[in-house]
Amino acid sequence: MKKVVNVLSVTGFMFFGAIQSTFAQEAATESKTFHQILKENFIDGGPGFMGIVLVALILGLAIAIERIIYLNLATTNTKKLVANVDDALSSGGVEAAKEVCRNTKGPVASIFYQGLDRVDEGVDAAEKAVVSYGGVQMGLLEKNVSWISLFIALAPMLGFMGTVIGMIGAFNDIAVANDISPAVVAGGIKVALLTTVFGLIVAIILQIFYNYIVSKIDGIVNNMEDASIQLVDLLVKYKK
Repeated sequence: MKKVVNVLSVTGFMFFGAIQSTFAQEAATESKTFHQILKENFIDGGPGFMGIVLVALILGLAIAIERIIYLNLATTNTKKLVANVDDALSSGGVEAAKEVCRNTKGPVASIFYQGLDRVDEGVDAAEKAVVSYGGVQMGLLEKNVSWISLFIALAPMLGFMGTVIGMIGAFNDIAVANDISPAVVAGGIKVALLTTVFGLIVAIILQIFYNYIVSKIDGIVNNMEDASIQLVDLLVKYKK
């Protein structure tokens, strides 16, 4: 977890450092702060598409942060849990093991509880309960993650649409002025480039969070599957 956070932090600093260096020359010539330049470029890009892309960024980050918090809370020390359940089964039976699961947070403990709750019906019934409830917990882990991927795809598409509209405006200006000088088309081209850049920036930021969330889910699911196998082995041993 610490390594991933460090990587994300370094990536973020590098990313915003690159943005600052992009506007550094303009800031030096006009003696404006980075935030002022960023604000001006955002306004120049047009409130329509830039605002929609900003909303996609805010919603995507909100979902990503909520998922990260949920997944961190769902992370369980499965080795310790299996050992505690094994000790409880040996000393106090199924009820003691269920109490251990009730006092432990996370999807693995919930899966264990469902399996232990049906152990009286046989190991096969307990195994089916573990598999079925494992699918339910996997769905809870992946909840709303598809929305992040939607915003990742939507942000650059909106940026490109703004680019097309900006280029259309530039060509309209050429037609009206009957002149192809740079001064005529500069405004439309600037709007086109700004919307594209902003859309790509949003997609890059959300993609980093999305990849981390997916890798976190994969790790939890792998632990769930491994722990479920160990629980079945414990129940087989307990039933002998």
